[in-house]
Amino acid sequence: MRLRMILPRVKPSHISPPSKCVYNDCQGTHFRHHQEVRKPLKDTVYAEVVAHRYECLSCGRTFRIYPEGVNHGQTSLRVKGLAVLLYALGLSYEGTSLALEALGVYMAKSSVYEAMQDAARRVPGLKREQVFEATRTPAMGADLTSVKCNGQWLTLGLAVNDIDGLVLTVDELSGEDAETLKEWVGPVAEAVGAKLLVTDDADGFKQTADALDMEHQVCKGHVKRNTEALIEELGEKVRSDEDGSLASIGMTVEEALADLEQLRQLISTRQPEDVETLEGMHMRYVQSAAPRSGEKASVAYRLRLLYLDRWNLWPRLTRYRTWQGPHGERIDGTNNGCERSIGWRIKERYRSMRGYKRAASAVNVSRFLAWCGNYLHRGGADLGLVIA
Repeated sequence: MRLRMILPRVKPSHISPPSKCVYNDCQGTHFRHHQEVRKPLKDTVYAEVVAHRYECLSCGRTFRIYPEGVNHGQTSLRVKGLAVLLYALGLSYEGTSLALEALGVYMAKSSVYEAMQDAARRVPGLKREQVFEATRTPAMGADLTSVKCNGQWLTLGLAVNDIDGLVLTVDELSGEDAETLKEWVGPVAEAVGAKLLVTDDADGFKQTADALDMEHQVCKGHVKRNTEALIEELGEKVRSDEDGSLASIGMTVEEALADLEQLRQLISTRQPEDVETLEGMHMRYVQSAAPRSGEKASVAYRLRLLYLDRWNLWPRLTRYRTWQGPHGERIDGTNNGCERSIGWRIKERYRSMRGYKRAASAVNVSRFLAWCGNYLHRGGADLGLVIA
């Protein structure tokens, strides 16, 4: 899963004096130390700590200040962080509860659930309106995946900084149509300042990029695999020319096979200037007739559509050859950044489950794992920032 997390620490002697009254209706800033009180604690090291009570000189009320890693609850932040870590690494809520009990700090599975969901809700950024750490990037990647939620498939959208692979957002989407994708991608692209969108070969993303006036790079790996599969399929039909459609437009079997082989080479090299070659290949089959209602498309017509599609797709497929960001940034022409993040931040944890019960849980857990993963090469994600 490739995560690195830093557990909250418990420091019984580290108590910071208050700077402001804790009561919302009081703005007091001067206090008197009132007393010290012992507080029982569920922790892997300390059975109890000492809390300090202060009296506000403005309103006269008293309140407690706890040591670092402790709050008003019975369980230390370190144990809550450990529960979140164990769940994130693959244990169930019940399994996490049993593991903690074996360590001598019992925590009910409902409490584990509440700690996990609370931590996930506190993850900063990773929403379409507030991306991770206010990141700025000229190129963003976007992709979709699905998880089972209460017996139904739930669509999640994940966006990454395509330059370094950091996850920008994880969002629940209502569908996969172009309008939904536009409503999702648009705010993210605006927030990060992206001018280039990197995706798979789905038509919805092409329409989205055009509607948002963004440059577009489709994954060269997806297109190469799909094209090679079509070449193999059509190659068998070309050899037999069973419907005679090639002969009807003056093409021989040998010429058609040579065109397919040339397309295979073009898809492998992906040079921008080859767009004219694809135009010429399409024009050789432009006279093939479209099928009538109820008829199957002829071999020649299918070749015509194949070359037309790749001709139209060529600028999106080869953009990485010439594209450069304002500071010399480059992309590799794949959407591997999205696919890796989906695998590590969503699917790997999901595979050990029978599905989520709530859509909010699916989004929260995925965002939490993405947030932790973003700190993998920065010393680790400090769970103290999200555990309370």
